Amino acid sequence: MDLDPALLARVQFAANITFHILFPSITIALGWILLFFKTRFNATKDQKWMDAYFVWTKIFALCFAMGVVSGITMSFQFGTNWPGFMETVGNIAGPLLAYEVLTAFFLEATFLGIMLFGFRRVPGWLHTTATVLVAAGTTFSAFWILALNSWMQTPVGFEMIPNDAGHMQAHATDWMQIIFNPSFPYRMVHMLLASGLTASFLVAGISAYRWFRNDRAPAVLAALRTGVTIAAILIPIQIYAGDLHGLNTLEHQPQKVAAMEGLWETREGAPLVLFAMPNEETRTNDFAIEIPNLASLILTHHMDGELKGLNEFVGNHPPVAPVFWAFRIMVGTGILMLVLSWAAAFYLWRKGDMPKLLTFAMIPMAFSGWVATVAGWYVTEIGRQPWLVTGVLRTEDAISAVPAPIIGISLSMYLAVYAALLVAFIGTLLYIARKAGTQTQTVQTPPASGQAIVEAIAE
Repeated sequence: MDLDPALLARVQFAANITFHILFPSITIALGWILLFFKTRFNATKDQKWMDAYFVWTKIFALCFAMGVVSGITMSFQFGTNWPGFMETVGNIAGPLLAYEVLTAFFLEATFLGIMLFGFRRVPGWLHTTATVLVAAGTTFSAFWILALNSWMQTPVGFEMIPNDAGHMQAHATDWMQIIFNPSFPYRMVHMLLASGLTASFLVAGISAYRWFRNDRAPAVLAALRTGVTIAAILIPIQIYAGDLHGLNTLEHQPQKVAAMEGLWETREGAPLVLFAMPNEETRTNDFAIEIPNLASLILTHHMDGELKGLNEFVGNHPPVAPVFWAFRIMVGTGILMLVLSWAAAFYLWRKGDMPKLLTFAMIPMAFSGWVATVAGWYVTEIGRQPWLVTGVLRTEDAISAVPAPIIGISLSMYLAVYAALLVAFIGTLLYIARKAGTQTQTVQTPPASGQAIVEAIAE
């Protein structure tokens, strides 16, 4: 069987970006949660807030390190597997990636050391300021990456000019249009909220794990309440933001929405397909379970609104099944988040504790944000196919000449290393959680020392 180098290169990049996004999806919001812990301590002088801060600073450092390592290897693939991408749109992608490094990564790297190692070594106001700047750095990083990704979805503010070899290249004509392109505000808000949910459920889930193991330290309850409360507040906002994002996608990428909905024929009063097996050979849905008119109501806000079907985009729409199922995984996970976060918030704030079954249910929800975020990104990226940059550069035109067996070997190595790193990350995360219960910091011992954090991660 002949291996398709384009498919292997896509799978390799998907594996890399999937692994990478796990960690920024935590750090973008976890930095702000750490700032909340720190400001609560500054205001109340209650040690439980600093105890929570110290535990989650270690986890932040771990996630930051994993994100940096995976991000570097991801950038290599632009040159090895996708040279056509940088050759065609490098004049736009290059500066945006450089801005991310200059304004975000350097900001994080500069003040991360003060945040991790500076408690009791620098004035309190400086330590708090370092936490603010690290949190801001993670958000700036998301800003530039989302600007580039959104431009790839809805490109504007450029013109195509041939180079000396006759190859058409994108050149910026309006950087403000490029950065604030039509889909950017929706994607930026959607991603920030997704990170908020990922981090808050991680905090809630790990704290529930400690609570379930009868670690009833005040810091555990404080972190548990914080994570649950943030999640309960953000999930309905995310649902609303997702609706607005969907309307924007319908306007600019109707073929993606058609794949999400499993809609083959253009029709008014389109049904919402709850379950189906999309069949691209027959261009129908097998075993479909539908709710009449609901897709039109959700996407057009009219019962008889018209939605374009995939048959309007033959040869120019994404593979249907991955987009269809990833969308349902994302939505289903979001509904589960809503139910459990609201139930947990009710019990924690009204009764001061959660039933044991609910506490146990919150533990695996620690990683629910990962599931929803990765599924959402699959909808976004697979749904853009067959384009790498919509209407500008097709995926097949950007692939390198690297032979398929070579890509296959490197893909196997990537998968093996990433699997090992993921297992190590989760193991270290649980180790930090278990050890935190026996090493609660006190005001008499200088916490958050560099040695303590390095030992926690290394062991």
